[in-house]
Amino acid sequence: MQPGDRDDRDPFEDIFNEIERMMDGMMNGNVDIHTDTIDGTGAHVDVYEDGETVRVVADLPGIEKDAIDLTCDGRQLTIEAAGDRREVTERVRLPTRVDERSANATYNNGILEVVFERSDTSADIDL
Repeated sequence: MQPGDRDDRDPFEDIFNEIERMMDGMMNGNVDIHTDTIDGTGAHVDVYEDGETVRVVADLPGIEKDAIDLTCDGRQLTIEAAGDRREVTERVRLPTRVDERSANATYNNGILEVVFERSDTSADIDL
């Protein structure tokens, strides 16, 4: 890397990987932390998978609760928000299919948390 070049690596990736490794040890491998998003424009988003739930946590400082719009199709959560200084659009791939109707969202001190129940994707077929 040359002087003045920008380093686009996530400075927290190693820390998140180590936390995930330690949590796996404590929870017997039942916790999965994802930090990838697509089409992100300014929010840090973590996805936690634990047993029957999927939890998405997004940092949205400076955004009012009424300015946040959430949509989910069962595979992807879209977060759209606008504040005085920025607009945020995040499309977060979920690690498993979720029941979007089970969503429970909270927003406190700039932290958005959305919890979904996993969806049972198989169906019984009668003959």
